[in-house]
Amino acid sequence: MYGWIWRRLPGPFAVRATTAVVLVLAVVALLMFVVFPWLEPLLPFNDVAVQ
Repeated sequence: MYGWIWRRLPGPFAVRATTAVVLVLAVVALLMFVVFPWLEPLLPFNDVAVQ
């Protein structure tokens, strides 16, 4: 899969590497600011019962 993405990126190595880093940062930002905050209330991590 990563090879397929790498082959589809345009330009020489420097442009491909920069584009790949930007894509990774965009995915991380999407997860941190959209997906994880939406998912947090659905997870049972705050339902702690110590008796």
